[in-house]
Amino acid sequence: MLDFASFNWEALLLDAGIIAAQVIGILIAFAIVRAIGKKLINRSFDRLTKKGDVTNGRALTLRALSENVFSYALIFILVATLFNIFGLSVASLIAGAGIVGLAIGFGAQGLVSDVVTGFFLLLEKQIDVNDFVTVGAIDGIVESVGLRTTQIRSFDGTLNYIPNRDITTVSNHSRGNMQALVDIGVSYDENIDEAMAVVQAACEGVKMEEGIIVEAPKVIGVQALGTSDVTLRIIAKAKNGEQWAVERELRKTIKEALDANGIEIPYPHQVNIHKGIGNPVQS
Repeated sequence: MLDFASFNWEALLLDAGIIAAQVIGILIAFAIVRAIGKKLINRSFDRLTKKGDVTNGRALTLRALSENVFSYALIFILVATLFNIFGLSVASLIAGAGIVGLAIGFGAQGLVSDVVTGFFLLLEKQIDVNDFVTVGAIDGIVESVGLRTTQIRSFDGTLNYIPNRDITTVSNHSRGNMQALVDIGVSYDENIDEAMAVVQAACEGVKMEEGIIVEAPKVIGVQALGTSDVTLRIIAKAKNGEQWAVERELRKTIKEALDANGIEIPYPHQVNIHKGIGNPVQS
């Protein structure tokens, strides 16, 4: 039978107090070092962005990745230090981690594929944070590029988490100037040359903030012959991300110009037949 009275409770409590103080001190040091490290990482990337060495999107991408790597390394050091405080072998921790990692590796080939694909996405600079991309059937803005997953927010607000191994084809719409394209239909009864002249004059009158329109809009001609209209196509080059604003302004200005010159933009006509009530009513 254990004789509790023979225990040196004072020494035991003293040792426990010392260990507790060391653990608390290590945790406080961990929090301080982590905060300082993140601040230094952020400051470094801010300087690179201001100097123009990297783009803002690239800086955001690498900043998040650097913070993750720094945090993981710091956590490993914390665990190793705690092992040492409790008298456990750090070598056994590393050996155990290796065995566990090997066991996990056999059942986590997909995770390995994610990491390898994510590494090449970052290395080849295929996408960066704030890029407008199409990945498979998903269109949206890149919010995060990690070694395991890539986060893309759709235009309806949905945040998509895509495993990197599923990214086989990436269409990046944020590299270089973009084309603004507008198709306008005019009636077959109208003089096409006159309509094109009116549309071109309207395009030349489009006013946007300086630098948004890189190449002036122009009418390139008849694009298609529809069932009820002749389609004219207008193209322009716009600053990346501003192509939709240019298209909206073009449509508005061209519609106003066609109305002012009495040129008809045809629209579908429906015939509603009311059973037993007079003649068909056309709307």
